[in-house]
Amino acid sequence: MDLTNYIHLEFPSRSANEGFARAAAAAFAAQLDPTLDELGDIKTAVSEAVTNAIVHAYPDQLGKVSMKLRILEGNVLEIAVRDWGRGIPDIDQARQPLFTTGGEERSGMGFTIMESFMDALRVTSKPGQGTKVVMRRRIAPRLRQR
Repeated sequence: MDLTNYIHLEFPSRSANEGFARAAAAAFAAQLDPTLDELGDIKTAVSEAVTNAIVHAYPDQLGKVSMKLRILEGNVLEIAVRDWGRGIPDIDQARQPLFTTGGEERSGMGFTIMESFMDALRVTSKPGQGTKVVMRRRIAPRLRQR
């Protein structure tokens, strides 16, 4: 796929940065002219991915989170969220609804939500080395009124 535009952000795993990542993703995606529903889906998926990195990758310390957004040929938005934290020992188990390692206050629905709002979700992880979540969403071109 041809790359038409991209951004790369890097920030500490502070919970305050989740809102920034969400807003940055929405602002970047706006060039594809998404509907408000599509934009809401993108923001929710980014929020879940970044929150997972903050809460699960670095439970006892600050770490680094990277978010790369690319616009690919065919109006496809690709979002990659990466951390260098503790990693996921069993990705299949972690992707099961209601599974969490974050305690009672966590719902265990992060991956399920990401998957339901995006067209594709890929998760790679190595214990002790971190996790990368790559999501894709095609934004249907809309007819512009003149």
